[in-house]
Amino acid sequence: MQVGDILRKKAARVATVRMNETVAIAAQLMRSGNISALVVKDVVRTEGNTAVGMFTERDVVRAIAQHGAAGVNMRVSQLISVQQLVSCTSTDTLEHVRHLMSKHHIRHVPVIDNFSLIGVISIRDIFNAFDDEATPFTLAASA
Repeated sequence: MQVGDILRKKAARVATVRMNETVAIAAQLMRSGNISALVVKDVVRTEGNTAVGMFTERDVVRAIAQHGAAGVNMRVSQLISVQQLVSCTSTDTLEHVRHLMSKHHIRHVPVIDNFSLIGVISIRDIFNAFDDEATPFTLAASA
């Protein structure tokens, strides 16, 4: 199964936040979307709208734990690592993405095709897909 198979079942909208937004804004976006991660985007003059990282609930907790109440006023850019964005394409296998997540200790991976952000795949998406794949075998074995 490929990443694109999962994305076709998910909502088309990708939740994003700009690097210069505050932790409070990012937390509100996650709360209103009932999601646990946002793709961080930056506008680069030569490349246009660019995905540069992920911002998660863990980043919110880390900001508050390290900086107290002032953590909510910090910029997203102060908390993310923009060294190397771990991403995948819609044609990558779920096994490959699961390996990336395990290797980099992450739970969300942006999906980028032809330099365009088209979605996000989570470890939950992968577990659900593997469970759905196994269900027909489980039902057949129990019959």
